[in-house]
Amino acid sequence: MPYQDRYFEAATGLIVAIQRDEFGFDIDLARQPDLSSIPAFYQRDAGNFWVALHDDEVVGTIALKDIGGHQAALRKMFVAADYRGAQWRVAAKLLEAATDWAKQHAVRNIFLGTTEKFRAAHRFYEKNGFAQVEKTSLPTNFLFMPVDTRFYRLNLRHIS
Repeated sequence: MPYQDRYFEAATGLIVAIQRDEFGFDIDLARQPDLSSIPAFYQRDAGNFWVALHDDEVVGTIALKDIGGHQAALRKMFVAADYRGAQWRVAAKLLEAATDWAKQHAVRNIFLGTTEKFRAAHRFYEKNGFAQVEKTSLPTNFLFMPVDTRFYRLNLRHIS
């Protein structure tokens, strides 16, 4: 479902916990100003932010940031460890919500950045139609994260 302020602590807590505890990034909420104002940063123009819920518990997040030119950046895709995999399909459902939204809002391309560490994420994105691209081919208004070293593009004009 689309993010609502009542999910702030649960959503941001999930994101920061995965970043720090699973992937070892030295990061906290204060160093991610986009998370301090989710509606203003993400939920505007062709962008949005979603949470996946299980019994009203936030178990996943995904965001699209409108970067102009009928393009969006996919960000903040995180799923709690207990809800990953084919049994739950949380990641697939989150991505489906985001791509459906993007198509309805005339987005033609979705770009994302990730790290070499996230091998399972690479397989997931590639399985879902994303193609790896060079950093130099990204739009000039793409939001780079310092840890990102691998980049993908999903062309929505080829997806029904």
